[in-house]
Amino acid sequence: MAAGEQVYGFFIPTVTLMGIGAYKQIGNQVKVLGGKKPFICTDKGLTKFGVVAQITDVIKKDAGIDCVVFDETVPNPTDKNVHDGLKVFKDNNCDMIISLGGGSSHDCGKGIGIVATNGGNIRDFEGVDRSSKAMPPFIAVNTTAGTASEMTRFCIITNTSNHVKMAIVDWRVTPNIAINDPLLMVGMPPSLTAATGMDALTHAVEAYVSTIATPVTDACALMAIQLISKNLRAAVANGTDMTARDNMAYAEYLAGMAFNNASLGHVHAMAHQLGGFYDLPHGVCNAILLPHVERFNLIAKVDRFVDIAVAMGENVEGLSKRAAADKALESIKALSADVGIPSGLKVLGVKEKDLPIMAENAQKDACGLTNPRCPTLENVIEIYKWAL
Repeated sequence: MAAGEQVYGFFIPTVTLMGIGAYKQIGNQVKVLGGKKPFICTDKGLTKFGVVAQITDVIKKDAGIDCVVFDETVPNPTDKNVHDGLKVFKDNNCDMIISLGGGSSHDCGKGIGIVATNGGNIRDFEGVDRSSKAMPPFIAVNTTAGTASEMTRFCIITNTSNHVKMAIVDWRVTPNIAINDPLLMVGMPPSLTAATGMDALTHAVEAYVSTIATPVTDACALMAIQLISKNLRAAVANGTDMTARDNMAYAEYLAGMAFNNASLGHVHAMAHQLGGFYDLPHGVCNAILLPHVERFNLIAKVDRFVDIAVAMGENVEGLSKRAAADKALESIKALSADVGIPSGLKVLGVKEKDLPIMAENAQKDACGLTNPRCPTLENVIEIYKWAL
């Protein structure tokens, strides 16, 4: 390429089914992909509440086949989790993967799939596009409105040897088919609705201020921010509000479209360390860190933070650009407080003595490469302290 040229990719599942009742199409999609022995990667909670049976019954009815269920996925899935799931996949001669749940189930399913066809250990694939072979056919059925892992090329797996979350970014782990049905999200408790919703907001904000944002990702990010600011409070207050649930399902998917292609920033780079070090919920960590990291980033993208403020419904008429940009941070904090996110990291048991090592690891995280401002190690430690 000539000097100054830049080519941007856009990654998305081949097919996405959305809307109330979309999950009922899964049997037909299994047939379309030619699956004969589907492997369902999920968690025990969804088995307990009957969601797994709901899906397997549809597949049995419409595709005439039984599924192998692996419901051992843990929050913040680990390399061991992937290894154990892979054994079940191979021992049962499975030929396709269905991930059912939130980000943990999707990430674990992606990890299993990439090793199933490429061999080796999941640790071998940390980084960007490290695989060489396609995964088995892959359907991702989403039950939360937050991570967007059902449609992204991101896979986050904790390395148990050093307690660091590995960022695997590979176009081959993008699901063939994504299913987002708000009916499967109604059972989410308020705390999970809040955490996953703030995770989606973080995706949209980080993508919008990313150094590789494009007009396409900008459109997705801004609409996601609008939908979240208008619907997250209602979804947390009343989980059976189907309008809010449906709008949040669209919002998290749009945020996924944005960050899947514009990438993220230091909120995620720092949150990954909290998840790996303390096994803390990812969405909560993002929500707490978001206003503090963006406070640091603000001077690099003042105009864009003004746009975020407007998208969140703030009135910026008559304000200076800087004052209007500050409104974005205020609005993020207000939304976080309204939906019950803890006020700081200390409440979650984070200790100041651990900040330097986490900051050091955050500086190595691939998500930080597109942050709009380049923090030093000391900057990252300071931001962690702001968030305590």
